[in-house]
Amino acid sequence: MAVYDVTLTHTEKVAEGTLALFFGRPDGFEYKAGQCVRLVLQNPPETDDEGNGRILSLASGPAEAELMVATRLRDTAFKRVLGGLQPGTVLTLKGPYGDFTLPADTTVPLVFITGGIGITPVRSMLLQALTEQREVTLLYANRRPQDAAFLGELQRAVLGHTTVTLVPVMTACDSWQGEKGHIDVALLRRYVPGVQSPLYYLDGPPALVSAMRLMLAEAGVPADRIRTEEFAGY
Repeated sequence: MAVYDVTLTHTEKVAEGTLALFFGRPDGFEYKAGQCVRLVLQNPPETDDEGNGRILSLASGPAEAELMVATRLRDTAFKRVLGGLQPGTVLTLKGPYGDFTLPADTTVPLVFITGGIGITPVRSMLLQALTEQREVTLLYANRRPQDAAFLGELQRAVLGHTTVTLVPVMTACDSWQGEKGHIDVALLRRYVPGVQSPLYYLDGPPALVSAMRLMLAEAGVPADRIRTEEFAGY
């Protein structure tokens, strides 16, 4: 397991209650889009029973110069300290970990179904997919647009890419002009012709992942065409 010291360069609010943290990339650190790391606070002013480290997905793409993670801010010791970090703070990074990554075959059509903070590894994989001209559909669910981390950035990134379809879905915003309500088989079929053919990536809160797995089963998607990653709260 590789261990690095990383220095916080800046932070950015990327949605309501969601903070992105950017770090200088250590020499020799390589990773695949979709992987995660363990970030450990060094001598934090407070801690809790969960300790000083957490597993966080890398939202940055492998080609980007800096490393970036994003997290929902909660009222826990770790999140309180993380939310108050100043540029120049040094943390410990361990990893990378995980196999929630793109398939080696770039011709396989991909469908990402995610919600909330589950967008973090998907951002990384989508940026990588764009450079490789993969066929991608992203169904991205949130309550409101202001809750949707990276939405504007991703909308701009996919402009002009005919192989990529981004479908934001709002579950609690009557004024939203796009897709509203919950992702179901009918919505899936509107945007994914031949629903049994793509490779599906599901991630986000456990309840969302479970519901989307059941929805895909209803649509007739074989279980071996589904990859999942659950994000439990902390």
